Amino acid sequence: MYSPFKYGAPRFLVRFMVALSWPLIIAGKKFSSYPVLRFVINPFFKRPYNEVTSIPINVNLELPASVPLPRTVLMRLVSEIDQKFILDTCICRHHNKVSSPPPGIGCMALGPAIRRMHPSHGRNVSTAEALAHIERASAAGLIANVAHVWIDPVAFWTTFRDLMFICFCDDTNCMYRTHMKKRGPNLDRAYKRLPGISFSADADICNGCGICLNTCFVNAIEMKNGKASITDDCKGCGRCAEVCPEKAVTMTLDNQGELFLQLVFRVNSVADIPELKKYKKEQNNRNG
Repeated sequence: MYSPFKYGAPRFLVRFMVALSWPLIIAGKKFSSYPVLRFVINPFFKRPYNEVTSIPINVNLELPASVPLPRTVLMRLVSEIDQKFILDTCICRHHNKVSSPPPGIGCMALGPAIRRMHPSHGRNVSTAEALAHIERASAAGLIANVAHVWIDPVAFWTTFRDLMFICFCDDTNCMYRTHMKKRGPNLDRAYKRLPGISFSADADICNGCGICLNTCFVNAIEMKNGKASITDDCKGCGRCAEVCPEKAVTMTLDNQGELFLQLVFRVNSVADIPELKKYKKEQNNRNG
């Protein structure tokens, strides 16, 4: 029996709270762009209490060997942080009772707040185990979302500032990625593309099939003269590059040497992870 004074909510209670809150969260996302309603709903999606950044760990494009692929950058971030906890089950896929993608590829919690994570959710892991988990998620075609969202500490009864989640998400079950095609302004701002990563479609290769357009979870692709064109609304998840049958979508690392620092700076702006504080001085120097 685990002491409730030492740990947060156990797994059965978190699942119960998720089941109760799920319809409300989905309804909030659906109606976040509606007049009048959005003024009531959008504060719940306001930054810094909600911020999600996609890392396209599943996109394996041919790039020079010296270029740090996004998956490598995420693995480096995880390696920098000492306290890591892997959930045994993806809460979203368990809630939706699906077997594919594997519900056994759960979220990863990082930071001092994991001391409050109830052992019924999973286990503390070593760096090697954490990296193997990322590789497993990549092989399953999942997208990594670095998330700092108020619902997590509420559900797990942990502190907010010293907690960061990496969720490994699919397109049909994830609470973050679903119901985003028509979204309110705060919800749109909460889901941020990582600076330095961009995607573009080559009109000379694109055959106009529209698969990427239908796949994009934020409607960031439009057809121009029968060819796909990726707009500035792109969140950088890379799903379009993965599904394009003609390989017309390419990923560009605009800031190749600083991609890791961009990710660290994004985390530092919303969370207090002790091992990453050493980069704050460099961040402040860059900001003048």
